[in-house]
Amino acid sequence: MKTFLLFDIDGTLLFSNSVDSQCFAESYQEVFGQPFPSIDWRQYPHVTDHVIFRTVFTRHFQRMATGEERQAFEDHYVSRLQAERKKQPEAFQEVPGARDCWRQLEQDDRFVLGIATGGWRAPAQVKLQHIGIHPAPPYAAYADGMEQRDHILQAAIDLACAAHEISHVVYIGDAIWDVTTTKQMNLPLIGLRRQGDEEVLLREGVKVVLSNYQDLTAFHQAVDTVLLEHQIRLQE
Repeated sequence: MKTFLLFDIDGTLLFSNSVDSQCFAESYQEVFGQPFPSIDWRQYPHVTDHVIFRTVFTRHFQRMATGEERQAFEDHYVSRLQAERKKQPEAFQEVPGARDCWRQLEQDDRFVLGIATGGWRAPAQVKLQHIGIHPAPPYAAYADGMEQRDHILQAAIDLACAAHEISHVVYIGDAIWDVTTTKQMNLPLIGLRRQGDEEVLLREGVKVVLSNYQDLTAFHQAVDTVLLEHQIRLQE
């Protein structure tokens, strides 16, 4: 029996949110000639690329985008991400220790690793490749065609469970919507925040918040802590 460690990408393995958001908004304006209303993702029904794009497009054009229109936008967005990554690589920073932690956990028979992100597959692969993590992990789910984050997490969990005996699932994420989703799904969460702002998640009831992956022992302890807390909560 293995523990499935399911990671978000943006803000969890890679710090590039501000550049990503700007690329998304500018790509939309360049492809469709309309102003992008807001990069405050909390204003959208679900924080996924699929829903954000659909919400803005239907607001502007009073119809759903065609598959060709959506693909044209995504292609432009990915091109901008790749260009910005080369132009300002410092803006796409690996969360300290993320790559080495991932590679060591991959070698540990107790764990299966996966990705569940509100982003589309293609831009997610650009980001993973940038920090030296395989861009197409086998147990991964993205926002392509999926609206809700809980559906994305469940899709990744289903892939892992089809291939392994999974006894526990732990999600690692950085945002308020990660807290909401894991509570909804009754999954333990390890929070990840930049140094100094752990209280953003602590205020939401997250018990363990890390700022990096440089201490592998601390990460293992975090997994044990959230699993124990989860088991205790289930028994109450």
